[in-house]
Amino acid sequence: MKQTAKTLFQPIAFLLLFVLVSCTDAAESTTTSSDNLPTMEDTIQNQTSVSSGTVENALSETEKSNGWRLLFDGKSTDGWRSYQNKKSDSWSASGGTLYCKGSASDKSDLRSDLITTDKFENFDLSVDWKISPEGNSGIIYLVSEAFKSSYLSGPEYQLIDDAGFPQKLEDWQKTGANYAMNAAPAAKTNAVGEWNNTRIVVNKGRVEHWLNGEKVVDYELWTDKWKQEKSTGKWKDAPGYGLTKKGHIALQDHGSEAWFRNIKIKEL
Repeated sequence: MKQTAKTLFQPIAFLLLFVLVSCTDAAESTTTSSDNLPTMEDTIQNQTSVSSGTVENALSETEKSNGWRLLFDGKSTDGWRSYQNKKSDSWSASGGTLYCKGSASDKSDLRSDLITTDKFENFDLSVDWKISPEGNSGIIYLVSEAFKSSYLSGPEYQLIDDAGFPQKLEDWQKTGANYAMNAAPAAKTNAVGEWNNTRIVVNKGRVEHWLNGEKVVDYELWTDKWKQEKSTGKWKDAPGYGLTKKGHIALQDHGSEAWFRNIKIKEL
């Protein structure tokens, strides 16, 4: 059928009008979106939030109601001090973490474990941590200051670069182990430089080590079995090891860089 010029022009005009309206709507949409972009202040305020939406070094309302308390406020070393009040400059509150600076040579001078000012007996402790390549550290609990070093008094939850440590490691030296007493063969750490979560539960002599949501060690203090293992192992010449019933919690300074955050405890 033959069409007139007017008949052909009408659909073309309609198409041009549709394109023009669509472009205008898109421009308005872009302007609205840019107006809603977060400001630099918003970014700074939210910089401690992780992808899950949780805020570092803070307790949820549920945790508060269940009796948890923070041991690190994310800004200062309040509630912590050096072991035996030794002179030390290796620890600081930095970037929302309790940070232990590393050194390739200085492994002793001006270095000290960091301990809680408070003592704890029965508790559930949760700590996020990461270490540097070839790093070595630990979380020591039921600590007494009656000895030269904190590890001579309390059990140690081992933290170490299992894969990259420059020396051969025995199973009882690897992450999650009750150092020199109970190995944690099922422990699975995240890659060095990534965060891990540790839980240590101590309740009337019964102890559990957890790593990234999995229980990796389960033992009992002061039993005949425990005494036998102590007397025949690394601690045979450390008579005070493991005997403290209520003590400090220590973060070990082993000369390696280490970071700790979200340190919280619930007394049982």
